[in-house]
Amino acid sequence: MKFFLDTADLDEIREAVSWGVIAGVTTNPTLFAKTGGKLADFEGHIGKICELCPGLPVSAESCAETAEGMIEDARRLAAIADNVVIKLPVSPEGLAATHALAQEGIAVNMTLVFTVPQALLAARAGARYVSPFVGRFDDIAEDGVAQLVQVCDAIHGYDFGHEVEIIGASIRTAHHVTEAALAGCDIATVPFNTLKKAVQHPLTERGLALFMEDWKKVEQA
Repeated sequence: MKFFLDTADLDEIREAVSWGVIAGVTTNPTLFAKTGGKLADFEGHIGKICELCPGLPVSAESCAETAEGMIEDARRLAAIADNVVIKLPVSPEGLAATHALAQEGIAVNMTLVFTVPQALLAARAGARYVSPFVGRFDDIAEDGVAQLVQVCDAIHGYDFGHEVEIIGASIRTAHHVTEAALAGCDIATVPFNTLKKAVQHPLTERGLALFMEDWKKVEQA
């Protein structure tokens, strides 16, 4: 399973890329707003992310409400860099825009997917990536992991005539990462804090502390 970083923070991206574990970046309007960014700076900001991740897919979201508006946004965003992927919501307008963009060779990441039918429709429309959400199911006391398993089983069971990868989205914990991998997810997109937690374990920290204590004994001998 590959890891995408779910952020618009350039410092977080820079550090995660230095670890050598990131295969792409996903962003959305909320994440960009958290950086204090303004609308006029959005395309330039996406360009900076692409520069930090050369050759890796970077999802930039359209906020248009019509298929025509989504297509117009997508063409403009795709012109920023070769590795830009257009993020669109699963909806009638989003499906129509995805179909048109796929014919133009513009990759789409279809987001806000919660069900198997939505995922299948996204793939049939031509989406390069399908992003089923996990954590938001937890918010309403439903099992997001079970839904993710169903989406993986359904998408991986068919040939859509083009490559389709499943991005486990709204991944909030190291446990979610584990479950996404076991479900057969192609990619998990995670916030930087979740990525850091995935590295950590109390037994690892305890073992490292013990090694350092023993090494000090060697140095003093």
